[in-house]
Amino acid sequence: MAHGILGIDHTLVGVADLDQAAMAWTKLGFTLSPRGRHIGWGTANYCVMFERDYIELLGILDPTQFVNGLDGFLAKRGEGLMGFAYASADNAATRESLVAAGLAASEPKDLARQLELPEGTALPRFKLVFLAPETAPGVASFVTEHLTPELLRRPEWLVHANGAVGLKGLTIAIDDPVALVPAYERLFGPQAVNRTDDIVTVHAGRHTILFANRWDLEALHPELELPEGEVGEPRIVMMTLASSDLERTIDHLTFGQIEFEQRRGHAILVPGFMATGAALEFVAA
Repeated sequence: MAHGILGIDHTLVGVADLDQAAMAWTKLGFTLSPRGRHIGWGTANYCVMFERDYIELLGILDPTQFVNGLDGFLAKRGEGLMGFAYASADNAATRESLVAAGLAASEPKDLARQLELPEGTALPRFKLVFLAPETAPGVASFVTEHLTPELLRRPEWLVHANGAVGLKGLTIAIDDPVALVPAYERLFGPQAVNRTDDIVTVHAGRHTILFANRWDLEALHPELELPEGEVGEPRIVMMTLASSDLERTIDHLTFGQIEFEQRRGHAILVPGFMATGAALEFVAA
């Protein structure tokens, strides 16, 4: 992969109340890891862990501390998908490669969180490199290197009652997707960027990031709730997940009285209001 970026590491779902979000996502059929608290920040999270990627439910515990823009996001947009992290095995090398290519990225920054385990507190640690808006336009993103990956994935956290086994991609509404093509060709190479009319698909490892305007999204996904008129600021409108068994997914959602629609190609769409503002699409793994 270009610059050592391996794909998407995790997605970020901003939530107003962490405990309520945990209950909602548990009802959806996800197993959540114990709550983590970011050291030195005012934020905390619950995570839906998969074998190679994950979903982070991010909330505010102490608004007097640094919350990395979550307060502004919730005030302006409400709950929902707010960004994502790419994965790297060596963030120092990734940053060096980006800068050498003329792409703006921050120095690696350390982050740790306290993970509240039954046997005591663990301390997962990370290095983050933040990508400048001109480097990866259209969505807030950064690159994560896991320094203690063994602390984040226990076998029991990887089993989900709804059959979900991993991330497949993200769908982003933006008024002018074509304008993004040069930046993502510089970031990942021309072979990783596909354009079909005004729809742009970026391939990041095994994941896809689809950028489209509201009119194309209405044609592709008529069930999605989209803002009226032009989109304005770009927004992530859907996360696509792989399911090992779509019948199992349907059974769990039905049993839990979760609203969903089964679409062409057997994809299953859970509307955002059932998942703290994050529309979820389940497809066959």
